[in-house]
Amino acid sequence: MARKSGLGRGLESLMGEANAEVGGEIKPTTTLAVSDIKPNKGQPRKNFDEDALSELADSIKQNGILQPILVRKQGTKYEIIAGERRYQAAKKAGLKEVPVVVREVSDEDVFKLALIENLQRSDLNPIEEAQGYKKLIKEGNLTQEELGKILSKSRSAIANTLRLLDLPKEVQDLMAEGSISAGHARAILAVPSEEGRIKLAEKVVKDNLTVRQTENLAPLFSGTTEEKPKREPTPQSFKRAARQLRIALDTNVKIKRVRNKNKIEIEFADEDELARLVQQLGQVAMESDDEEA
Repeated sequence: MARKSGLGRGLESLMGEANAEVGGEIKPTTTLAVSDIKPNKGQPRKNFDEDALSELADSIKQNGILQPILVRKQGTKYEIIAGERRYQAAKKAGLKEVPVVVREVSDEDVFKLALIENLQRSDLNPIEEAQGYKKLIKEGNLTQEELGKILSKSRSAIANTLRLLDLPKEVQDLMAEGSISAGHARAILAVPSEEGRIKLAEKVVKDNLTVRQTENLAPLFSGTTEEKPKREPTPQSFKRAARQLRIALDTNVKIKRVRNKNKIEIEFADEDELARLVQQLGQVAMESDDEEA
């Protein structure tokens, strides 16, 4: 496996070191003109919530940018490594300059750092998160367990999120727009067919179903029904014997075949009736022995 690039420390550690180190690959915090900064074309996140961006812009107007934007030199411009959202909000707020940390980073690590920053945010929708996991595993040559350590998540949490990408695109779109939750999606994944998953997702949205209701409905959308094995007809000899025993014992008697075994069921109401049946069966046995003698 290829050597890992030390991303397990996370962005907070990286940014902290940026302020502490002088010279070398990382330069201390400085300011750059917004016009000298360009977005990262490989930015994993394509959509930013406009309302949230406006709120951040208002905050920046009042308090400034509290965390510098991480960039690298690209020709005459500086490309964003991490901080795309802060950059967009700064432009919206009308800032002419922003604080930055300049770092020499390879193309591979630019992608990883931008992706990790997005994954560490709490407002990613589940599909964006799953797509981010998939890209980081592929591009970073990571296992699910290694990715979990980087993001401080369990391997099972990573695996469950990745399973969301098995959903049809129609269902993924509903998740991306917030119409169904990850809990709903996991319940929908219990349906084996793509058609069944789409129909169940549409019902979740239409009827505003809870996750528990979705779990209970999932078997009905499987699209497959197992045929129960046909019961063999009860032999006439069994029926005749059951009638004779009902008359002789004065209680309900059934003779049937269960799992290739023949059984006689004799009903009784209480201990007294059980004692009566035992006595009658004993008498029948004694009469049988006398006849044979």
